[in-house]
Amino acid sequence: MELLDYAFVQRALLAAVLVGVTAPAVGIYLVQRRQALMGDGLGHVAMTGVGLGVLLNASPVWMATAVSVLGAVLMELIRWYGRTRGDIALAMLFYGGMACGVMFINLAPTGSNANLTSYLFGSLSTVSQSDVTAICLLAGFVVLVTLGLRRQLFAVSQDEEFARVTGLPVRALNLLTAVTAAVTVTVAMRVVGLLLVSALMVVPVAAAQQLTRSFAATFAIAVAIGVTVTIGGTVTSYYQDVPPGATIVLLTIGAFLALTALAAPLARRRARALAAARPAGDPAECVIPAGRGADGPVGV
Repeated sequence: MELLDYAFVQRALLAAVLVGVTAPAVGIYLVQRRQALMGDGLGHVAMTGVGLGVLLNASPVWMATAVSVLGAVLMELIRWYGRTRGDIALAMLFYGGMACGVMFINLAPTGSNANLTSYLFGSLSTVSQSDVTAICLLAGFVVLVTLGLRRQLFAVSQDEEFARVTGLPVRALNLLTAVTAAVTVTVAMRVVGLLLVSALMVVPVAAAQQLTRSFAATFAIAVAIGVTVTIGGTVTSYYQDVPPGATIVLLTIGAFLALTALAAPLARRRARALAAARPAGDPAECVIPAGRGADGPVGV
């Protein structure tokens, strides 16, 4: 393929694959915890790190990682201790982070609106070799956490009280989930953009849930969707000269709509097959809510 002859496209495709793996891998826990918009908030906070990186002539990726991790810790502290006015504190954190990022970039001698746009919405041509190195290291951390601690993170995401009774360090695992989400935001910002990364965390998971109730199957299908749409969006962006972040998100939503349309007839077919296999006179099967087994949440 002609596009693979260009080094910047090779870097962009590698970054896209890593984003396609890491975003849904973290997003599945955020969806279970009903914190689907955490990625959006962390994207606002990460803008401060990007602005500081440009202002101080440091790596924006590493600076954004440090600031977004700090923001994730503050979010968890607000969630634990700021129950009454926590929503206001979070709003100030998110929008203050975005405002500081814009201000820092404009104060930098080399800062411009072009710098800002590439981080907000993604850009293929700006993915440098140092960015790829940072993305690879950060993605390795995300995969290690989301796979190595999947049973513990799943248990906490489903029922914190039950997880606490079983002896799991619930607060530490919640904090680790938030930090991992923050790292994922910075992994994805070069390809998808800070304002759109939350969609790649959530929509592939929602699409996978249309087909399966098992955590393991949902995880695998969500990652497969993520990788497919990020590669497809990157290639489309190269050939059609369209923004990569917006293209990837639109492809992700298209995948969700397609799987939703496919899920309804599949569910009806399974119901008919189950009804036909049930002996006459048997009582109707008890319906178990999606995502839960007879004795609690479906296992990993």
